[in-house]
Amino acid sequence: MGALPFIIFTAIFGVIGIVLPIVAPKGPNRGIVQCVLILTGATCWLFWLCCYMAQMNPLIGPKLHQNTILIMAREWGNQLPVNPEPHH
Repeated sequence: MGALPFIIFTAIFGVIGIVLPIVAPKGPNRGIVQCVLILTGATCWLFWLCCYMAQMNPLIGPKLHQNTILIMAREWGNQLPVNPEPHH
C-alpha cells in the first residue's frame, strides 16, 4: 500500500471539493451547489480514507479450519506438529 492511491484519490476528491465549487455556475443557488460539492468531496474522501486505512491493519482476520492451516503450512514448507487432541 503505497502513496500512489492516496495521491490519486486525494486529487480526485480535491477536484470535487475545491475546484468544482470555484467553477460552479452563477445563479440563485450557487452557494448551495458549492456547499454540496465541498461536503461531497470531504465526506467521500473521508469515507475512502477510513476504508483504505482499515485494510492496512485489519481487526478481523480470516477464520480457517485446522486442516486448512496444516495444508497451507505443508505447501509453504513450514511443517507444523499435528496435535491429535483438539484445544477447547
